[in-house]
Amino acid sequence: MEKHIHYCTRCVMPETKPDLHLDQDGVCSACRNFENRQVIDWDARERELMSILDRYRSKDGSNYDCIIPVSGGKDSHAQVIKILELGMNPLCVTASTDMLSEIGRQNIENIKNLGVDYVEMSVNPAIRRKINRLALTQIGDISWPEHVAIFTIPIHFAVKFNVPLIIWGENSQNEYGGPAAAVSDQVLTRRWLEEFGGLLGLRVSDLLLEDGIEPKHLIQYTYPSDVDLQRVGVTGIFLGYFIPWDGYANALLAQAHGFTTYHKTVEGSVVNYENLDNHQTGIHDYFKFLKFAFGRATDISCLHIRRDRLTRVQGIKLVKKHDGKFPWEYLGKSLEEILAPLDMTVEEFIRICDRFTNKKLFVRDANGRLVKDKHGNLTRINDDNS
Repeated sequence: MEKHIHYCTRCVMPETKPDLHLDQDGVCSACRNFENRQVIDWDARERELMSILDRYRSKDGSNYDCIIPVSGGKDSHAQVIKILELGMNPLCVTASTDMLSEIGRQNIENIKNLGVDYVEMSVNPAIRRKINRLALTQIGDISWPEHVAIFTIPIHFAVKFNVPLIIWGENSQNEYGGPAAAVSDQVLTRRWLEEFGGLLGLRVSDLLLEDGIEPKHLIQYTYPSDVDLQRVGVTGIFLGYFIPWDGYANALLAQAHGFTTYHKTVEGSVVNYENLDNHQTGIHDYFKFLKFAFGRATDISCLHIRRDRLTRVQGIKLVKKHDGKFPWEYLGKSLEEILAPLDMTVEEFIRICDRFTNKKLFVRDANGRLVKDKHGNLTRINDDNS
């Protein structure tokens, strides 16, 4: 019997999203979480934030008050602007992206010019290319090394600079839905990092002896020891727990402070203001579509539907137009160019795509083969978001 995908009756998120739950009314947990914002005392939350910042602020100005992990994106801009407004002296730390775009570089330089000390940590590109290829072929995630580094490199700097407080943007489980235990988690514990740090079942230690990768190559991908974490008292907060988090508002704020957007709608998206730094992101988002039958256009449409900036009907139309298109290019760079550093052809990439596609979620012919249009695009089963 062919599977039928059920969608949230309020937004356009499918039940196939990991850790998402549709309740008896057909409303997803992410929408319910957003509902709960209406009863939050945000003034009290901000007072709580100020109390935490005062506790960690360097008393004599001899050290940084906190570390802000930043990518250069709209949310990074909003984090830095807010923390500077609150009188903190942050050290901004970037785990350099895998294939930095020109616009990504512009936005990183713009954050620096907001008036902060800034560190960019670039891991060995020859090793990272090997890990990119391994992660893409083994777990279907070209961005695995980048997502791991985002959660490890800032902690290394927290330990080395003896700065215990790390300020992250949002708890994605709160915004996009997830296990109930994680929804109220405002402290970035080591356990949270290990659970939600994007490992997808592939551990850093699994890379050893693969394609000449040795322990010395994985220093920045590995968490500091528990002893070091406890000695410094490394902890973290999610800014989105203390202030109402809204990506679009962050984009407007960032643009008012020099942030550069793309000249058109980003491929596979419905906006021009996010995921601008890495040419590989189109591949990453496409594999999410292959595995779960939804992509970035769905994510962003849902955020706007919950905030009454789009109707559900409008969201459905946008998703049909933009979601899950084969990533022939991203941010103006062709797929062939993006794959070249991985020593991978487009033909090999397509074979990997087919291997990771959840074939129960897409239209197939009488022989069970995936049906593709002339551009290589798949069609979801019951593709009406109903």
